[in-house]
Amino acid sequence: MNDTRSRPVPFDSELAAALDAMGDLRDGFPPAPALVPRWRAEQAGAMQDSTPEELRGDGRFEVYERRVPGPHGAPEISLLVARPTGLDGAAPVIYHVHGGGMIGGNNRSGMAVILREWAEPLGLVVVSVEYRLAPEHPHPAPVEDCYAGLLWVARHAGEIGGDPDRIIVAGGSAGGGLTAALALMTRDREGPRIIGQLAMCPMLDDRNNTPSSHQMTGRGLWDHHANEVGWTCLLGAARGGADVPPYAAPARARDLSGLAPAFIDAGAAETFRDEAADYATRIWQAGGEAELHIWPGAFHGFDQLAPDAAVSRDAREARVRWLRRVLNRSF
Repeated sequence: MNDTRSRPVPFDSELAAALDAMGDLRDGFPPAPALVPRWRAEQAGAMQDSTPEELRGDGRFEVYERRVPGPHGAPEISLLVARPTGLDGAAPVIYHVHGGGMIGGNNRSGMAVILREWAEPLGLVVVSVEYRLAPEHPHPAPVEDCYAGLLWVARHAGEIGGDPDRIIVAGGSAGGGLTAALALMTRDREGPRIIGQLAMCPMLDDRNNTPSSHQMTGRGLWDHHANEVGWTCLLGAARGGADVPPYAAPARARDLSGLAPAFIDAGAAETFRDEAADYATRIWQAGGEAELHIWPGAFHGFDQLAPDAAVSRDAREARVRWLRRVLNRSF
């Protein structure tokens, strides 16, 4: 039998050039969970997310923070609320869950692009949740924080100019996995009704044993080893075992029926390709609605790190088109 790990998918030429220009970003990644807190502190010093003032864009957006109740017995959580200036009436809401492999990121991560490409042209309120991070706060802390924030948004949408009947959950990477988990939670707990779930390059399967996860070992960003570290931080010794719950790893869910319409994408040259494709396929098999895109030659995070590449532009445009369709049918 041929070993699929010996034949990785080639990178798109534009993306490969961008990746080469950045050097080997994996060198600084923590090799073990115990080193994650130090790595996170180093990342915070080296990579600055947009400040609320920068996100306001010279008055184009109203941006502020709300502290809201967290899960029972847990600390409050921070929601970053952003709304285009002059937006009238109750607007649809994007509930945004940031990425970072379950071990990094904050509620400002990725917001500049979302405000520029989603909120302003589509007339949306965006609420981005800051959840507790592993390994200091393993499962279920991250997903329960996200669910608590979603409950608050659904119950208090009017206070932020949002429409509680038109909420879409969206996130990338770890945020994509948490987006899928929230869709499962809202169904199972009969919680807030969401009209869509947009999961970009989602982190869904703790078992880390798909062909794509092996093909991309040592290549691109968030390779097989990084994925193992991230999942171990979240789940500890339970990672890969028989008892991992679907709210931690949505690929473990046996029943994918009755979920909000989904948009799922991934790169063809990234760890999460096969689990994303399998998740969409299983939604279809359960009679659900999913739109799936596998972007040729794309590595994890391609559209953020090489935003001007043709495939990156295609990916971002496809997401906006899906959002328009979902929002148009919700009136």
